[in-house]
Amino acid sequence: MRFTTEQRYPFDADAVATAYAEPALYESFHGLTKLTQPEVLEHQVDGSTVVLHVRYRFGGHLSSAAKAVLDPSRLTWVEQSVHRLDERTTSFTMVPDHYGDRFSCTGGYRFEAMGDGTTRRGEGDLRVRALLVGGAVEGAIVSGLREHLEEETPLVVDYLSGSTSP
Repeated sequence: MRFTTEQRYPFDADAVATAYAEPALYESFHGLTKLTQPEVLEHQVDGSTVVLHVRYRFGGHLSSAAKAVLDPSRLTWVEQSVHRLDERTTSFTMVPDHYGDRFSCTGGYRFEAMGDGTTRRGEGDLRVRALLVGGAVEGAIVSGLREHLEEETPLVVDYLSGSTSP
């Protein structure tokens, strides 16, 4: 399933792109309804390129269709991302800790200056291989991803505003 996302921030595009490459941003993600506290596993900086690996754990509710093929306690994955700060782009691959034979997701983000702020545009391709319910599970995951990004946006704004400790 191809998907797109969009988030808007009242900050300079370089500042937003840089924030998403900083471990401290993810450490400030408290109180999310669908995910537990992310865990930064790796952070490497090479000039204007940053490699970041962040582990996520699902902490929300799964539909009965999803539970038919997935154990909620095993829904953990590592988002492996490459941030090209000079281009204001990020590419990512979500690598599941379990169910690797049934799930794949890749994509990227662009940070675009828009007026006095920034739009973070995302595109991705998510696949769930499960007989009969794969499409429904894909739709549920993409819906949950969009909900998470809506919830994440004010946390990023707080981080960039200095409301949280970097």
